[in-house]
Amino acid sequence: MTPALPFRQFVVKIHGWCDLACEYCYVYEHVDQSWRDRPRAMAPAVVDALAARLGAHLRRHEPPEARVILHGGEPLLAGARHLTRTLDTLRAAAPAATTLEFAVQTNGVRLDDGFLRLFRSRGVRVGVSLDGGLPGHNRRRRFPSGRESFDRVAQALSRLDSPAYRDIYGGILCTIDLDSDPVEVYRSLLAFGPPMIDFRLPHGNWAHPPPGRQPDDPATPYGDWLIAVFQEWYDAPRRRVAIRLLDSIIQLLLGGPSASEDIGTTRTGAVIVDTDGSIQGSDVLKTAHPGAPETGLNVLTHSFDDALDAPAIRAEQRSPLTVPAACAGCDVVDVCGGGLYAHRYHPDAGFDHRSVYSPDLRRLIRHVRARVTADLAARRRPPAPTVR
Repeated sequence: MTPALPFRQFVVKIHGWCDLACEYCYVYEHVDQSWRDRPRAMAPAVVDALAARLGAHLRRHEPPEARVILHGGEPLLAGARHLTRTLDTLRAAAPAATTLEFAVQTNGVRLDDGFLRLFRSRGVRVGVSLDGGLPGHNRRRRFPSGRESFDRVAQALSRLDSPAYRDIYGGILCTIDLDSDPVEVYRSLLAFGPPMIDFRLPHGNWAHPPPGRQPDDPATPYGDWLIAVFQEWYDAPRRRVAIRLLDSIIQLLLGGPSASEDIGTTRTGAVIVDTDGSIQGSDVLKTAHPGAPETGLNVLTHSFDDALDAPAIRAEQRSPLTVPAACAGCDVVDVCGGGLYAHRYHPDAGFDHRSVYSPDLRRLIRHVRARVTADLAARRRPPAPTVR
C-alpha cells in the first residue's frame, strides 16, 4: 500500500448551501444528498477544533507550506464576520515553520468590494466559477428562481481584474459544456483577464455518465472540445493565460509534476472538512454512491493523522500504484494516471476501472504529445545550410 503523506491542502466547507441552482452540481444534483442533514454553516466551535487539528498536523509534519481553501456550497453565504474569524483563527494556529496560504472558490454573485477588501487584507486568492460567455453561463448557472446570474458574476470579475484586487485574482473555473463552442468560451473567459483557467470535465462515472459521454463509445467529444481550446491557446503568438489541465499535460510529458488532480500520479495531499466537522475524502465522490467520501472521523474527536489511514482517503491518493489495472500498458498512462478517481467508479468494479473519460483523455494527451514532440524536434534540428 502507498505510504500516507501528510495533508497539504485543507478544503473547508465553511457554508454548505448555495444561492445558485446549477444543473450539473455534484453536491446537490447527484446521488449523495447528505448535505440536507448537515448544518448550513460551520459553527465557531467546529472552526476552533479545525484550527487545533490543523496546527497539530502541521507542527508534527512540518511541511514548508500548506493551503486552506474556503469552499461550499457558496462560502460567501457565511458572511464577512464569520469568514474573518475563520481566516484569523486558522492562520493563528499555523506554526511559524509552515507558510499557510488561503484561497476561496466562489460563484461570484456576492463578490462585492466589501468581500474583496477582506480577502485582500488577509491575502486570500479568489477563484470564480464561470462557464463561458453569457449564453452558456446563463443556460446552466441560474438562481433557484430561474433568474440569470451572468451579469453579477461579470461585475465581480471586472472588480477582480482591476488594479486594486489583481494581486488576489486566482482564476476562473469553467465546467465544460459540449453545447458551447470551445473557442468562443475560451475567448470569452480571456476577456476577464484571468491569470489561470481551470477547464473541468463534468463530474460523472460509469454508473452516472456525464452529458454526451456514453459508456464504451469510442467517440471523444470532450477530447475534441479541449483540443480546439489547446490549438487556440498553444498557437497564440503570446501565451495570455495558464490553463491548468493543458499545462499539467505538458509538464507531465516533460517529466514534471501535475498541477491538476484530474491527471497524473502526483499526490495532492488534500482533505475535506464539512460544515459539521466531518473529515472526508474528495466530495466529488458524492457522484458515485451515497456515503462514498465518508471516513467516520470528525475534527471534534479525531486528528488529521487519524484520517491519513482512512480507506476513503488512502484509496484516492494518486501514485503509480493506484492506477487502475485496466490501464496497464496504455501509452499515455504516465500522463493520464487513470483519470480522476471519482470518474472511475463502475457499479461492478468499484473504482478499479478506467475513467469514464478514458477515450477523451487518450485523444487529448496524444494530440498534445504530438505537437510538443514536433516542436522540440524542430528546435533541436540544426539549421538548414544557406543556399548560395
